[in-house]
Amino acid sequence: MSKQIEMTVNGKKQVFSVGHSGMQGEIPDEETLSHTLRERLDLTGSKEACGQGACGCCTVLMNDEAVPSCQVLTVDCDGAEIVTIEGLQDPVTGELDPIQQQFIDKYAFQCGFCTPGIIMALKGLFIKNTNPTRQEIEVALSGNQCRCISQYHVFDAAEELAKQNA
Repeated sequence: MSKQIEMTVNGKKQVFSVGHSGMQGEIPDEETLSHTLRERLDLTGSKEACGQGACGCCTVLMNDEAVPSCQVLTVDCDGAEIVTIEGLQDPVTGELDPIQQQFIDKYAFQCGFCTPGIIMALKGLFIKNTNPTRQEIEVALSGNQCRCISQYHVFDAAEELAKQNA
C-alpha cells in the first residue's frame, strides 16, 4: 500500500498517493510541488523558469512562508497549507488581494511571467509585517528576478500598500 499525503491547496483538501507503481494519480516521491501544482492541479499561475529556486517565478506560500515551489518536494507538504496566486482572490466577492490591486494601480507588471512569484513573495512579507520598510521589501524580493520592467514600480506598489496599512 502506498503512502498518502494530504495538503490544503487554496482552501481545498488534496490527497495524493506516493509511489512508483505507475497507478493513475500516483506521484513519485521526487516530484516537486511546482510540478504537482501545474501538471496535476492545473494551477499554472506560478511559473517554473530556472528550476533551481534562484528566479522566484514559482514562489507560493507554504504555511504562510514564501517558498520556491521548484525546490519543495510534494511529499514534504503533508499537512501543509499551500496558497498559489490563484488562491489570493476572495472566493466569495471576487475581490483581488490588496497586493494584486496595487500592482494594477501602480503598473507594476509587464509581461506577467514573474509577477505571480513577486506577488506571493510580497504576500509572505505582508503576512509577517503589514507595514514593511523599503529595505524589508527589497530583502523579501531579493530572490525574485524580473527582466521586463524597472523594479521601482514593484517597490512603489508595495510601499503604497505599507502606507495604507500604517
